Amino acid sequence: MKEFKGLSALIIEPHAGMRSNLQTMLNLCGLARIDNASSSGHAIRMLGNRAYDLILCEYDLEGGQDGQQLLEDLRHHKLIHASTMFFMVTSEGSFGKVVSAVELLPTDYILKPFTAERMLERLGRALEKRNAFMPVHELIDMGNEHAAIAACGEGASLYPRYATDFLRLRAELHLLLGEAAEAEPIYASLYESKALGWARLGLAKALFQRGDYPAAQQMLEGLLEENKRFLDAYDWLARTHQAQGGTKAAQAALSEAVALSPHAVRRLRRLGEAALAADDIEMAEKAMKLVVGKARYSEFRDPEDHVRLVQTLVRKGDPLQAGAVIRELDRTMGGQKNTELCSALCGVMLHGHTGNQVRLQESLDAALMANRHSVGGSNALKTELARQCLAHGREEGAAEVMREVMRNAPDSAAMTRAMAVFEQAGRDELAKALARQSRQEVAEMVAAGATRARDGDYRGAVELMSEAVGRLPDNPQVVFNAAVAVLKCLEHEGWDERLSQQVLQHIAGVRRLDPGNPKLPVLSGLHQQLLRKYKPDAVAWLNPPAAV
Repeated sequence: MKEFKGLSALIIEPHAGMRSNLQTMLNLCGLARIDNASSSGHAIRMLGNRAYDLILCEYDLEGGQDGQQLLEDLRHHKLIHASTMFFMVTSEGSFGKVVSAVELLPTDYILKPFTAERMLERLGRALEKRNAFMPVHELIDMGNEHAAIAACGEGASLYPRYATDFLRLRAELHLLLGEAAEAEPIYASLYESKALGWARLGLAKALFQRGDYPAAQQMLEGLLEENKRFLDAYDWLARTHQAQGGTKAAQAALSEAVALSPHAVRRLRRLGEAALAADDIEMAEKAMKLVVGKARYSEFRDPEDHVRLVQTLVRKGDPLQAGAVIRELDRTMGGQKNTELCSALCGVMLHGHTGNQVRLQESLDAALMANRHSVGGSNALKTELARQCLAHGREEGAAEVMREVMRNAPDSAAMTRAMAVFEQAGRDELAKALARQSRQEVAEMVAAGATRARDGDYRGAVELMSEAVGRLPDNPQVVFNAAVAVLKCLEHEGWDERLSQQVLQHIAGVRRLDPGNPKLPVLSGLHQQLLRKYKPDAVAWLNPPAAV
């Protein structure tokens, strides 16, 4: 049991007696550094301050959020590391709950009652695998995905029992880097040799990434014919339908997945959005009510969910329920980020439906004012505000909002969607003018940062571009140039740990927004050069043998 010495653990369990029992079992397994959390909110606050090697989480948490929803939040908000061992503890053997947990890939789940010996066995297996993959995870954390790919090859040689897992991670890293052509043969060989469903899903993802949506759709449909319970396949099938304009087909795919696993909040949200796009108001209302209800107990509640629900209820013609949702939003989320903007926009939609022009204009004024001071509101939220401005004679306000949306457009498709709002209102020329202005403003912002760096004001360039990223987090050009500014600052002014972490965030942002950017490897490579120069001890092992 000495292999567990030094590991830290967090027990998430609402009942004090069970927490004590679990802590005793972990002590018997050799763990001494153990913390406890009695609720999901308590756990999230603790995980925001420190990392743990092991998490034991009760499925049936009190306070409205279950273990599956907590795990979804932790993964989505990156509060747990890829190497964290997460065990779901439950006495519930029904398929619905178990499949929800397995869908989110915990390390394992333990069915109560169990003994310390049984826990030790499970922990031992998990720790062995964790140690095998640790070098790869550390390289990923450092932003060196290409070295991580090579390390997967080395890992497969050292630990042949995990060879398939290393190949899978290697293929996933290629997809992360936008290298679909490199991922495809790995997935294909795995599927041909082992008939693994997830390998076929990986092939479909690679086809999707290459833009071959019909082929991806065909492969996903075939996969679901063989396995009706493959939840990730439904998600990707919905994405392929949406990419091809098939809103009703996307809704149907998500509906099937939700029927199998009704607990995943983000899938429910996507179903609500797809149903609204397909004009299925009844389904949209049902899905968004579930989202708002389930998210009520999350530390990461999003006021935009209330906007979608109000939008649905207004389209349904139910102003009384819409008003109740707005009051609930103000009562329970007042003072949170973007609540003021969301509440005002809800008011615009409600008063537009009821015909109260005085309240409508007041709500528009409040929404436009809140938008000027909001941080992190989605482009979809702002686009809806612009659409409402155009619908109610506030063209100047619509232009103000949409100029910001266009500056922050992550790709040409997003720009096209933004322009369509004005084109549908008969303002084609204004749409084109706003697009030109937004592109020019972004170009000037980037040029200003480059000028400061060229004049030797590297800190000033970082400050300017960091501010630009704060305003335009989804613009790949801005995020890319922010990464360049930070790298130049490190190169010329010496090592700064905070800036090193910042550039990793920017590089990850570019990868998310523009995975096919040919300059991405250059950014990562320069960061690794600087690490070798300033932190040689930390990167002495960064050259594993090439993958085979």
